[in-house]
Amino acid sequence: MSAERPALLGRAPDRGSAGWATAVAHPNIALIKYWGKRDEHLILPRVDSLSMTLDLFPTTTRVRLDHEAGHDEVTLNGRPAKGEKLRRVVAFLDLVRKRAGLTSKAVVASENTVPTGAGLASSASGFAALAVAAAAAHGLDLDATALSRLARRGSGSAARSLFGGFAVWHAGTDSGTAEQADLGSYAEPVAVGDIDPALVIAVVDAGPKTTPSRAAMRRTVETSPLYEPWAVSSGDDLAQMRAALRAGDFETVGEIAERNALGMHATMLAARPAVRYLSPATLTVLDRVLLLREDGVPAYATMDAGPNVKVLCRRADADRVAEAVRDAAPAGSVLVAREGPGARLLPGSG
Repeated sequence: MSAERPALLGRAPDRGSAGWATAVAHPNIALIKYWGKRDEHLILPRVDSLSMTLDLFPTTTRVRLDHEAGHDEVTLNGRPAKGEKLRRVVAFLDLVRKRAGLTSKAVVASENTVPTGAGLASSASGFAALAVAAAAAHGLDLDATALSRLARRGSGSAARSLFGGFAVWHAGTDSGTAEQADLGSYAEPVAVGDIDPALVIAVVDAGPKTTPSRAAMRRTVETSPLYEPWAVSSGDDLAQMRAALRAGDFETVGEIAERNALGMHATMLAARPAVRYLSPATLTVLDRVLLLREDGVPAYATMDAGPNVKVLCRRADADRVAEAVRDAAPAGSVLVAREGPGARLLPGSG
């Protein structure tokens, strides 16, 4: 399957004129993990990462410029955004306004279909859709790479949701100026052979995390003696993963994804104090994944910063894997996702 670039449809308004645009984007799951920032302002990661965009739960965002407004108006799922959510969107709009040379405030309406507690972060699809829509509404003519950099400033993983299928997010380097560091960190599509993947998502705990991801990430980087070795090995994992994807070697892709995720959680357990997201239900699902492999089903676990488990398998095995996972965690819920499309501007925008 060839890598997919964003389908930026429709015509953006002329710079300096009030415009509007609507964009849609999907969430992604990292198979080579993003864990740790080297610059929290620019959202520059410490390691490269690689993800699969999903076909579930798109976010649709409309941005309209309003010359008469005195402040930005932001609604999320029909409700006014408040607190940190509002602050992040306004800060992102300020960044877009600065690049466009405009001062008009914006009316933003975003509809996110990710169910609460589904084990899928909505920030990736949310800021990917906002980046595409806001850039078009402000008349910015950005290519896919520039849009990926822009989306990164809202949420790191949003850089990858610009692209369908599999995408790699380059960490870049620390050399040079802040502007050069910013230019070096972006996502791009990854060429993939014939693996026909699916991702079975086991939501074993839909409650709030005991430790927020940002705090857990910072503590791990600052205190875990296992973090730096994992970061080095993650670079090796990425190189091997890209080769396996090109070759269509599904089993190797799965093995690398599982060891990379378990290694990330090991760095958290070694933090001081430890960050522990793995629950008894998590371990039960992990054990079931091992049993599936012993029964001849190529299934491999990955986890983000939380107790929920995602199981990478072939599409032909997805129903069997979902049934096994459901039996292992009957109190949870199970979703099945496949490769999804890249972010796109909807026709008629402008």
